[in-house]
Amino acid sequence: MILASQSPRRIELMREAGYDIRIIPADIDETPFDDEAPLTLVERLARAKAAAVAAEHAEPTELTVAADTIVTFDGKILGKPANEDEACTMLRELSGRTHQVATGVCIVKAGDTAAPHAAESLSFVDVTDVTFYELTDEQIEHYVASGEPMDKAGAYGIQGVGGRMLVHDISGDFYNVVGLPISRVARAIQKLS
Repeated sequence: MILASQSPRRIELMREAGYDIRIIPADIDETPFDDEAPLTLVERLARAKAAAVAAEHAEPTELTVAADTIVTFDGKILGKPANEDEACTMLRELSGRTHQVATGVCIVKAGDTAAPHAAESLSFVDVTDVTFYELTDEQIEHYVASGEPMDKAGAYGIQGVGGRMLVHDISGDFYNVVGLPISRVARAIQKLS
């Protein structure tokens, strides 16, 4: 099985679930289309990543798993912060409020040797609501100074030492917030196997 991602969190979740994976990151254009809805975007990107990697690297009947995760708040997408000031701004926006973490997942099963291009696929989007505690400027600045939020969408990682201290409540799959709703992925893999 191929995992079309180099995310350490996705790799760890797949391996902990018992999957023997080859890591082949996708190289696609991730620019949103004009007026593209966040949930449409993450599913489109997951499908594009899976298709690109499967077409180039998958062996006959091999599965390729791809995912894309975003943080969305008030209808806009919060990507990875470009700098510490942007991270502080994002965290101030999220303070005391609820936002959504959406992960688009696509699994492609390559065709067999008789029909190598006849691939099957399955895709979905998983959404989790995350509510933050009210955060003080001092808490935000301390967290940002740790460096933890700098490579994460929405400027936090729920699994991180500091990130877990921000979260008051979640409604949905915790592992979706980490970057891969692994139990739903496992069920989708079973359907295609």
